[in-house]
Amino acid sequence: MDFGNSATSSAAAAGDDVLYPEEHNVTSVSDDHETTCWGCGLRVLVSPHVPAFKCFWCGAITNQNGIKYEKQNFMWRRLRDRCFVSFLIVFILLVICGGIWAIYPVLVSCGYFYGGVNIFLIIILSIFTLSTFSLSAFRSAGAPPNILWGSYPAVTKGALENYRFCEYCAKPKSTRAHHCRSCGMCVLDMDHHCPFIGNCVGAANHRHFVIFLISAIISMIYASIMSAYAVYHIWPPLNNWQIRLLNGAFGQKLLMGLLKDIFLAVFSSMMFLPARGLVLIYLFIASISIGIGLSVLLWQQLCFIYEGKTYLSHISASGGDSTAIKDCQNFIRFFGLPYTRARYLPSFFNSKKRHKK
Repeated sequence: MDFGNSATSSAAAAGDDVLYPEEHNVTSVSDDHETTCWGCGLRVLVSPHVPAFKCFWCGAITNQNGIKYEKQNFMWRRLRDRCFVSFLIVFILLVICGGIWAIYPVLVSCGYFYGGVNIFLIIILSIFTLSTFSLSAFRSAGAPPNILWGSYPAVTKGALENYRFCEYCAKPKSTRAHHCRSCGMCVLDMDHHCPFIGNCVGAANHRHFVIFLISAIISMIYASIMSAYAVYHIWPPLNNWQIRLLNGAFGQKLLMGLLKDIFLAVFSSMMFLPARGLVLIYLFIASISIGIGLSVLLWQQLCFIYEGKTYLSHISASGGDSTAIKDCQNFIRFFGLPYTRARYLPSFFNSKKRHKK
């Protein structure tokens, strides 16, 4: 069965969302050449001047000028990412153990019940953060489902609508999928490839990644508060000459001189801090800096979820999915809240929509 003659006009007019000149849409039969659709295997007549055409039967898009990619060995990239993630997990465990070792004596000195409750909270936050981090790092980001392609009539009409052919994976790729060279696979609803988890953030682990960010930020806030509290209790008292220096600075010095004298007084007293205090200072600075960075990333992720987009769709040349609707219902769908809990959340936003109408 040859559908080539009936497919000439539709195949020549369709493309990769690109507006072609008028002369590309009207060609003579003598200029057309016969080719085979990769999606259904039917023969079609297309103009040699169009860079891409869309099959009239299955809807697959073929790029005639596509670059043939060579198979690349991505195993060393995966090994590198896995080694980095394993090192990062060990480092996080060392920081957690060091923080508990530094904070525990100070908390116990304030009371065994107070110290026990705080240590319990630290352990719960640590387990939750590490578990969500591990799910984000070691769980598959979401491979596109396998579908039939390459043979008629197994491929039904419109079965590969707007599908492209991935030269790396040698199989169809939907508009929602993107190939990641580091992971060596197409990822469904890919947001980005995160080097810190050594994995892509896609449909299967995007929720775990966002929950990990929330848990990590809460842990960083808690760690900074507890480390500051512990440092305050073990900081060496200021000597008499330092107190006199500060008192004189308040009365005589300008702002820069005052800051300089305060820094000298604090630094000189820091020299008498035990090793436990230095660990607490490092924990405080690290938790503040990491918390700020993760907060920026979380805010960006929440903005994209609210817009119904991913990071890749946001920066794409076409401006992402134009049909995406900005709505807080996107949060409910993203986190998979059950109806019994979610039905109370959109009440405010529904009233907001009614007001706009």
